[in-house]
Amino acid sequence: MDESLARAWVDGWVLSRGAAPPQEVDGGLFIDVGLTTHVGRYVLFDADEARVRRLTETVTAPNTWIKTFLEPETIGSWIADGTAWRVDDPVFLMSTELDAHRDRPAPAGYELRLWTRNGITKALIVTEDGSFAARAQTAAADEAYTVVFDMVETAAEHQRRGLGRWAMTALAEAAVARGARAGVLAATVEGRALYEALGWSVAAPFGGLVL
Repeated sequence: MDESLARAWVDGWVLSRGAAPPQEVDGGLFIDVGLTTHVGRYVLFDADEARVRRLTETVTAPNTWIKTFLEPETIGSWIADGTAWRVDDPVFLMSTELDAHRDRPAPAGYELRLWTRNGITKALIVTEDGSFAARAQTAAADEAYTVVFDMVETAAEHQRRGLGRWAMTALAEAAVARGARAGVLAATVEGRALYEALGWSVAAPFGGLVL
């Protein structure tokens, strides 16, 4: 796993989510997220059994995550006995070289709105009456070479119409125009198929635990 890619994801994700600056800890970083459902998360670049067991033994704040670049089954076997930690759903760290010249389909009956503020570019797709249909955003600190794609969502009633592809391609074009050349994101099992169709590839598993 390329640690520079992982750190680029952390920097962009922190900006995208409005989280606190990462703090260096043994084996990686800790991020104060500050939500009732997501208090904080550890991102371990050098995860091993001893580090994971120590964290799961000592961290007691509910809704804390531990993310690693290992398979969920591996880190799940390292949870300290007698604790309430569980294995999170599978996630994948994915990356791509950005291309501003890919086709950007514009499905009929929808409007794409794009804006940038404080380092975050948002793509919002709405119906003709202004109802929400889909969204996605990118974030990159200090005009970084690599941008993070985040908060990709399509409303259930508007899925399978190419809206996710449209939003992602528009954001890629905007990022390239600002000098970015690479993208990185964390994908669910369902999202992975969309991103692979757009030319993204899996860089590493992103297995996690949650308390």
